[in-house]
Amino acid sequence: MFILLMFFLFKWIDDLIGKGFEWYTILELMYYASAANVSMALPLSVLLSSIMTFGTLGENYELVAIKSAGISLQKAMRPLFVVIIFLTVASFLFSNYMLPKANLKFGSLLYDVRNKKLSFLIKPGVFNNSIPNFSIRVDAKDAAGKLSGILIYDHRGTNGIPKVVMAKEGEMNKTADGKFLILKLKDGVQYEEQASSSGPYNPRQVLNRTRFKETEPRFDLSSFDMNRTDPNAFGNSTPMLNLKGIVKKRDSLSKLLDTMGMSTKRIVANNFKQFNIAKGYQNVKVAPLSISDNIVKDIPNGSKKTSIDNATNIVAGIVQNITSSAPRQADLTSEIIFTRVEYQRKFTLAASCILLFFIGAPLGAIIRKGGMGLPVVIAISFFLIYHIITTVAEKSAREGSINPVFGMWIAVIVLSPLAAFLTYKATVDSALFDVNYYKQFFKKLLRIKQKD
Repeated sequence: MFILLMFFLFKWIDDLIGKGFEWYTILELMYYASAANVSMALPLSVLLSSIMTFGTLGENYELVAIKSAGISLQKAMRPLFVVIIFLTVASFLFSNYMLPKANLKFGSLLYDVRNKKLSFLIKPGVFNNSIPNFSIRVDAKDAAGKLSGILIYDHRGTNGIPKVVMAKEGEMNKTADGKFLILKLKDGVQYEEQASSSGPYNPRQVLNRTRFKETEPRFDLSSFDMNRTDPNAFGNSTPMLNLKGIVKKRDSLSKLLDTMGMSTKRIVANNFKQFNIAKGYQNVKVAPLSISDNIVKDIPNGSKKTSIDNATNIVAGIVQNITSSAPRQADLTSEIIFTRVEYQRKFTLAASCILLFFIGAPLGAIIRKGGMGLPVVIAISFFLIYHIITTVAEKSAREGSINPVFGMWIAVIVLSPLAAFLTYKATVDSALFDVNYYKQFFKKLLRIKQKD
């Protein structure tokens, strides 16, 4: 979890630095991020802990003692398997009830963090436009906050003509509540040009110049505060729903997609409808016309151009209607697929704990190594295989290339035979990862070739 949180900080470090966040805001964001990372941290921790546990038992010959007492490996794994079952149930409940709320809080807080302005900072020689309607520039600034060569452009309600304030020196302070910035300016002058009231051309422009010995303009810093968005505004996002909410959203999207499809079919069908207004109201029997493959030949000469123009307009209208509705239908289809993917994700987290336990425990019994060395390398290798298969299959499922249910369970389907194979090898004390066994095997093979 620590490593995953470091990845999170590296990813969003640009949105966190220089904005003056309180320590508890960063801690709250990391807390929600840690809850969101459980889906990756929990399976890896189960795999690693099972390898380390059984590897330590094998390294200390405790598995040998257990087997010599007539207890098989499967029987020795039963207590831990019961623990894994409880952990699996807990992970499902967490994924269905707690994770959606954590994703909701995390998404809303991260949105507010990313949209918060940088803390107000004046750099010498650079105009600062962070405060709305003001541009501030200073020539020099010392560590104590003393400023010199101050230039301020005030754009508040001036119809495009700014007020200009210039001062030789000044001092920058904040109020006790931190809501206002106070610039104590000394030995300065203010220039203000009055806007024309008689149109763009004013032959008698008025320029006011005011000199001052000392003044203290106040600047509102409320735009730098982080406004907390209501988390319910993000509540309709699929990762922030439980199973019941996902099913409800999927049904709503399916109904909306069916409605759009029926509407499109009705509009297209109306263009090809045969208008038999007098049908059923006359006794005149007319022989049906036989139309050849070339329909244009059967149209009277005086109506050919009109008929072709009408057909062209009808086809253009149909194409325009389909073109305008196709992106919305594609978005709805993608959303429906995403809801099916998220629905299956609630169960795959629980299933991955059982799967990786039955991979890790036999591996630990086979390699007979504990600690943080070889078990960590093997655990990460197998977890990468599981994670790569899951990621590729999920991406294919979201693109519509494969069935979403199959895509989310393909990693479990592919690795389950491997878990069964490793469990069998561990039961029969196979030297699957014993380097000495392979050395002896190749030595015997070379001797046989030399004799031949």
